[in-house]
Amino acid sequence: MAAPPPAVAAVRTAVRRSLATGPAPARVLVACSGGPDSFALAAATAFVAPRLGIPAGLVTVDHRLQPGSAERAETVAEWAQKEGFAPVLVETVDVSGRAGGPEAAAREARYEALVRAARAHDADTVLLGHTRDDQAETVLLAMLRGAGARGLAAMPARRVVDGVTLIRPLLAIGREQTLACCEELDLRPWDDPHNRDPAFARARARSLLKSLVDSLGPAVVANLARTASLAAADTEALDALASQVTNAATEADGSLRVAALTDLPTAVRTRVLRGWALALGVPAAALAHRHLEALDALLTAWRGQGPVHLPGGITVARRAGRLVAGTKIP
Repeated sequence: MAAPPPAVAAVRTAVRRSLATGPAPARVLVACSGGPDSFALAAATAFVAPRLGIPAGLVTVDHRLQPGSAERAETVAEWAQKEGFAPVLVETVDVSGRAGGPEAAAREARYEALVRAARAHDADTVLLGHTRDDQAETVLLAMLRGAGARGLAAMPARRVVDGVTLIRPLLAIGREQTLACCEELDLRPWDDPHNRDPAFARARARSLLKSLVDSLGPAVVANLARTASLAAADTEALDALASQVTNAATEADGSLRVAALTDLPTAVRTRVLRGWALALGVPAAALAHRHLEALDALLTAWRGQGPVHLPGGITVARRAGRLVAGTKIP
């Protein structure tokens, strides 16, 4: 048998490595929009998963944001059925009335739909088609909004949401490879016009990345993606240390001992505060840098100031050498 073309082989190898890392999935679902990245991912999974003995289904999400979206979703579903995916699902979502801009709303609705579909069909894993270029764009966006190491870590290769493992097999694969893969396999991916619409931050980041590549060379994409990998490793280590400190500094009533935190390095101390705030019920998307700065001031710049008001109606104050929250405040 002749060897597959290089782009096809690269995508298949990336999928095989991801599925072979850790416990074998009971069933995977491929998230496929019909764009070149997710189409290449789906085609590779259709080839690789049966050879690994892993049942594979496919889910396409219709956000109903553009004319013809339902027809495109059905086209993807028809292709998936011919390729032997089971189940093949079309999930329709409503992005209206959600917090944040249209990009954030669509992303939130999409992930909810993917996790819901996986749980409903006994799939413990969902494969996502983000590439090295997507990762580089995410790093650029994080840099431009002044994010720290957690933001620069960008998209993780895998994470668990409500018991479902989300895996991104193509983070080391360039967009030019997924396009070439589709061409070699005679696939006809959809070109989403939102990818070029400057109204969307992601499209502006894509344009900025292209300018950087034109000016500095193609290594920019790989270098930015490597920044994400390095930041992710640092974040993982600091998060583990912060977790140990949190366990040691937390009282039985859930308050934090000030003396256990004040002399810590800032990177560890703010992680402790962030994790503690999230455990209190503060919405992660609403927890901003200014909130952590205000909490940190209760530790390191204490002058008898009043309580800090956090998103979600949660209040934190310093009392008797402790940080206490909510109804614990006298």
